Amino acid sequence: MDLRYTPVEQAFRAEVRDWLDSHVPRAPLPDFDSTSDGFEAHREWERTLHKGGWSMVTWPQAYGGRGLDLIRWLIFEEEYYRAGAPLRVNQNGIFLLGPTLIEYGTSEQKARFLPAMAAGDEIWAQAWSEPTAGSDLAGVRATATREGDDYILSGHKIWSSRAVHADWAFGLFRAPGSERHKGLSLILFSLDAPGITVQPIKRMDGKPVFAEIFLDDVRVPVANRLGGEGEGWSVCMSTAGFERGLMLRSPARFQVAAANLVDLYRSRANQADPALAASVMQAWMDADAYALSIYATASRLMAGGAIGPETSTNKIFWSELDLDLHRTALALLGAEAELTTDAPDRAANLGDWLDGYVFSLAGPIYAGANEIQRNIIAERMLALPRG
Repeated sequence: MDLRYTPVEQAFRAEVRDWLDSHVPRAPLPDFDSTSDGFEAHREWERTLHKGGWSMVTWPQAYGGRGLDLIRWLIFEEEYYRAGAPLRVNQNGIFLLGPTLIEYGTSEQKARFLPAMAAGDEIWAQAWSEPTAGSDLAGVRATATREGDDYILSGHKIWSSRAVHADWAFGLFRAPGSERHKGLSLILFSLDAPGITVQPIKRMDGKPVFAEIFLDDVRVPVANRLGGEGEGWSVCMSTAGFERGLMLRSPARFQVAAANLVDLYRSRANQADPALAASVMQAWMDADAYALSIYATASRLMAGGAIGPETSTNKIFWSELDLDLHRTALALLGAEAELTTDAPDRAANLGDWLDGYVFSLAGPIYAGANEIQRNIIAERMLALPRG
């Protein structure tokens, strides 16, 4: 018995484990970034989760959840990664937009969007970045011009994850003539609306992971605005808080990776550089420290606290932890690390460390570049003067 958890929490863990052991696909699903078939296979998994009541356990039951607390969400995530369950194709929806809708949405918006999101019927893309506005999000130039009960959206979004196959997107737009943080609104729009063109962007491995979205006088109801008109910056910062500090990268992801790294070291300890033992141990301790930090954050939020600028420290920590984990694994593998998963001479137990390393290189950039996060820490947490 794990005394860190109450009997109710331990019973919940057992329920999650039993369900996942019975339902997680035995063979890996096709990659959802490569083909529409792979994407639809992951959508079907989202539907399976929803039928079991596991899409997002913290949401109210009326919207497809279980009305549970954040501690039990963390427990669910631990069991989810332990079981090797498929990556969530709708993570932009359930982990980012969903919590923002619950906080800022009207009752009509929640009823319209959350159940379809939980069921996997509508997959979401994030449409924030633009060619001249990435981590400097306040520099977006795409506009929302109000005409009665509609907005007319115009502009160019880029690096939009999932947009190639997604159904909807949430984007940041400004009122014509407004500047920087003022006049911004967060607006939800269908990706098959007239005037929208989605152009895939291939990652360096050839997979169309991202897309740019061109909006040419796209008419969207004002009812699709999340939060007040001109209040988009504060709404987006709440979403960014979920992204950087809590939902997007749950601790279980790194704890499982750290456990796999320990196993890799043990299998190669005889020929490994002895100095790598310290790196493996540090990665394991950092993954555990991150988990403890997130449990503390969840407990604070459950007690009525709020997400603040400390999420920037989380974002830096988990992105650099991911890099360290994979760099250590590649050092242990040596020349074998360069073998791709389809290489004929590749050992069966090598894992996917190379792919994971390539992806981890993006960690210090997405969800707000780490350089920007350090500025936030300096100015808002340490009260240092602006440089």
